[in-house]
Amino acid sequence: MAARMMQFTDVPQAMPNKRAADERAQDFGEIYGRYDERRAADQASRCEQCGIPFCQVHCPLHNNIPDWLRLTAEGRLEEAYELASATNNMPEICGRICPQDRLCEGNCVIEQAGHGTVTIGAIEKHITDTAFDMGWVQPVRPLHERPESVGIIGAGPAGLAAAEELRREGYQVRVYDRYDRVGGLLIYGIPGFKLEKPIVERRAELLRQGGVAFELGADIGGAGAALGFAELRRRHDAVLIATGVYKARALAAPGVGQDGVVAALDYLTASNRKGLGDSVPAFDAGTLDARGKHVVVVGGGDTAMDCVRTAVRQGATSVSCLYRRDRANMPGSAREVGHAEEEGVEFVWLAAPEAFLGDGKVRAVRAFRMRLGAPDATGRQTPEPVEGSTFERPADLVIAALGFDPEDLVTLFDEPELPVSRWGTVKIDWRTMMTALPGVFAAGDIVRGASLVVWGVRDGREAAAGIHRHLQSSERAGADSAAALALAS
Repeated sequence: MAARMMQFTDVPQAMPNKRAADERAQDFGEIYGRYDERRAADQASRCEQCGIPFCQVHCPLHNNIPDWLRLTAEGRLEEAYELASATNNMPEICGRICPQDRLCEGNCVIEQAGHGTVTIGAIEKHITDTAFDMGWVQPVRPLHERPESVGIIGAGPAGLAAAEELRREGYQVRVYDRYDRVGGLLIYGIPGFKLEKPIVERRAELLRQGGVAFELGADIGGAGAALGFAELRRRHDAVLIATGVYKARALAAPGVGQDGVVAALDYLTASNRKGLGDSVPAFDAGTLDARGKHVVVVGGGDTAMDCVRTAVRQGATSVSCLYRRDRANMPGSAREVGHAEEEGVEFVWLAAPEAFLGDGKVRAVRAFRMRLGAPDATGRQTPEPVEGSTFERPADLVIAALGFDPEDLVTLFDEPELPVSRWGTVKIDWRTMMTALPGVFAAGDIVRGASLVVWGVRDGREAAAGIHRHLQSSERAGADSAAALALAS
C-alpha cells in the first residue's frame, strides 16, 4: 500500500472551488471548478483503502474506486483513467451527476467515522477531464469486425453504454432516437449547471468515431413513423430497447388544466434547447420561461431540484418547492437541496397541492399541510393531510415534477407479444437481459422504472454482454447445423 494513503486525519476534506450562489445563479455553467493535480492527489490520499470497500459495493457499476484513488494520489492519472473507464462508459458524466452522497461517498467508512467522506465524484471528474485534456481518451477500435448488426432504440445512458460495448466486440451498431441530438435526458433533461452539454456531445462524437451509427429523429412506431418495430427486428440480428421513461405523472387536483401548469420535462427541455441555441416558441412566448414569475414546483426528487434551480437562473421572482414528506424522507439528493437553498429556493416541507386557483390562467396554489402517518408496505410513512390546514401561495408558473412512467410500448410498437409489467416496464430475464421475444433485449429505465444514470450505464453494459452471448451462441448453432448438413450430404 502506498505510504501516501490513509491521510484523512491530517488532510481535511476539501471540494473544488465552488462558485458563489449569487454568481452561479446568473448562468447555467457548472457550479464547481476543477482540482489542480496537487489538490486531487491530496484528497485522494485521504482514502483508507478499506479491506471491504463500501464505496465500491454501493456503486451500481462497482467501480474500482480505492484503486483509482490510490493511483491519483501517486500522480499516475493515465492509469487511473484506464481503471475508471474499465467499468464505466461515461465516467466524466457520472463524476458530475451521480448522487454520490447517496451512493459511494455516503457509504465511505471515514464519512461514517466523522472525518468527512473522500470526495470521490470530484476526483473522478478530475481524472477524466485530465484524460480528455491529455488525449488519452480514444474511440473504440475493435480487433475485428463482425457481420452481425444490433439496433438500439434510445440514445440515452443505457443505449450509449451498450453501443460502445457492442462496438468493442466488433458488431455493427445503429442507434435510433426520436430526438435530434444524442444523449436523451443527458442533453434535454439535465440542466447545464449539473452537466454542460459539450461534455455529452464530446462523448457522442467519440462513439461516432468508433463506428457507431446514429439515426436521429427516428420515433420507432410513433405516429407517422417511417420505421416500425417489426421492420427494425428484420433489419438487425438483435434489438435493444433502451427508450427510457418519458410519460410524466400527472397532478390530480382541480384546476390542473389551466395555463401555467406544466410538466417538468417540457420545462427542462425548453430551457436546455434554448441554451443550445434552438428556436423554442413556447419559451419565447413566456409559457415555459420563469422570468418575473412566482414559481411553485411540486415534487421532491432530483427532477424537482433541476426545475427549481433552473427557475432561479431564468430570473423568477420567487421559487418554492412543495413536497408532501419532510426533508429526511425526500428522494432527491440532499446535496442538491443544499445548493438550491443557497440559491434562494424556499422548501415547503409536508405540504401538497389541493387545487390550482385561477380563471383559465393559474394565479395561486392552494395546499394543505401533511403529517407522516403509519408506515406502508415498504416501511415508509404514508403522508396524510392535516384537517383545516390549507394555505395559499402565489403561482404564475406551476411545474409538476412527480416522476415519470413508461409509455405504452405494446401499442407504440404494435407488438402484443412484448411482455410488460403492470407498471408498463418491459419484463426481461435479468440473467440475459432478453425479453420473451427472441433477440429482443431491454435495459435502463424502461426495465427498472425511472432511476439514475449510473444504473442505466450498468444495464447497458450487461445488455451488451447478453446480446454478445446470444449472437455467439446463435452463430455456433448455425455453424453446427451447417456442418451437420454437410456431413449428411
